[in-house]
Amino acid sequence: MALPLIYFLAPVVWLVFAATKTSADLAGTFGLWFGADTVLGDNISRTLTFDDGVFVRWLLNSALYAVGGAVAATALSAMAGYALAKFAFRGRDLVFGVVLAGVLIPPTALAVPLFLMLAGAGLTNTVWAVLLPSMISPFGVYLARVYAAASVPDELLEAGRVDGASDSRLFWTVSVRLMAPALVTIFLFQLVAIWNNFLLPLVMLADDDLYPVTLGLYALNSQLTRDPTLKSIVVTGSLLSIIPLVVAFLLLQRFWRSGLAAGSVKA
Repeated sequence: MALPLIYFLAPVVWLVFAATKTSADLAGTFGLWFGADTVLGDNISRTLTFDDGVFVRWLLNSALYAVGGAVAATALSAMAGYALAKFAFRGRDLVFGVVLAGVLIPPTALAVPLFLMLAGAGLTNTVWAVLLPSMISPFGVYLARVYAAASVPDELLEAGRVDGASDSRLFWTVSVRLMAPALVTIFLFQLVAIWNNFLLPLVMLADDDLYPVTLGLYALNSQLTRDPTLKSIVVTGSLLSIIPLVVAFLLLQRFWRSGLAAGSVKA
């Protein structure tokens, strides 16, 4: 366990130390320790105010893409997975097979087709060029289908129908609550995937005001040869960009813990 822990935490630890250094210290000091001067506050201030606050705009763009896309993907995945698990209809297995195929296709293979489709609709270089593809999650549909089949008893649904509840009401008032751990998982997976997405915005966006933080930092990093002082801004921006993800995991991890214990003890 120690080796994976070091592997995952070492880059984050390096980032924390690097964000406390000046651009000159970044090149001439040991990476896993502080520099001659600790200037974390100055680096954060420079990053947030750089170019009239463009980094803050990138963070807000990332929040819009990630939260909006994750919420929509979670809702669509929950409805699609629930329907595949609880309703018998012609072609259900074929639809589920297509969903599984979608899980296996790498996102890089879809970048150009998506660009051509959205360009034909006149949506490239807009917020929708990133939001719309982010609203679909084949893995989310798969996970919702598996979890709905295991956690939502058919007897409970039948009892609700006997009492006069519609399928829509049963889904939103009963099934969604039982599927909560899976939905939180789908939301977090999609949130992280969209927040860290680089290729899709790179292909779709030309206006830097629409950039997410990943693409914005890449654009700044490409200017280091011309202006080396930007290095501290890139490093500090990278540190600031992971904080929202850490906060999201800390806030939502309790839903995972409650879901792991569900059904382990008989009442």
